[in-house]
Amino acid sequence: MIKAILFDLDDTLLGNNMDDFLPPYFTMCGEFGRRYLPPEKFTRSLILASRAMVEDVNPAVTNNEAFWTRFSELTGLDSHQVETEIDSFYRNEFEQLREVTEQTPVANQVMNWCFAQDLKIVIATNPMFPRRAVEARLYWAGVPVTHYPYSLVTTIENMHATKPHQVYYREILEKIDCRPDQALMAGDDIVNDIEPAQKLGLFTYWIELPGAELPDDLKPTAQGSLANLAQRLNGGWLETLALEKSS
Repeated sequence: MIKAILFDLDDTLLGNNMDDFLPPYFTMCGEFGRRYLPPEKFTRSLILASRAMVEDVNPAVTNNEAFWTRFSELTGLDSHQVETEIDSFYRNEFEQLREVTEQTPVANQVMNWCFAQDLKIVIATNPMFPRRAVEARLYWAGVPVTHYPYSLVTTIENMHATKPHQVYYREILEKIDCRPDQALMAGDDIVNDIEPAQKLGLFTYWIELPGAELPDDLKPTAQGSLANLAQRLNGGWLETLALEKSS
């Protein structure tokens, strides 16, 4: 029986191509960081600290701790002060990036169906952003935390690994008390969403974007658009998955 669905956020629930989103995001970060360092150095330090965070899978260290420890080493700045002040960036300037994104109308239809079925729903976005930034993007997507009681929203503060590590998915399942064969992962990124989740034993639904291709040795449980997933869910697909697993 399927008890949980994990949804990626960007280019799954929210139209948000990172090639369009990240350049203005880092430009804005650099302008914010001008009070501490030259913008280029501040931005470069953010990127290098993010890479260090991705490599760190220590279960005793949150992604947030790994990021700011490395950032402080790179810059010599008081990471606590910068972290506290950058919260205002996410409350204010970050909102300007909404215009680079596009709401997917079917997203809230999918969520309404899922919660009507009493499923555990996880926003399994790569936990490299603070909660405020994740909640903002969920609002832009039309599926805000104020409206939907998600079982978990993965953020930089509450996770100890990032995608594509399998331990990231293990931690999610532990937090929501769910076995891999009772969960479905839906996402657009083959490397970050589909491969690690499938290797761990989750069912997978690949959100197929224009121009994307699957490697020959990878076959998700199913694939298509988010609208197609909505149709499958309404048509009893989860019950079919459960029967296939038990047969």
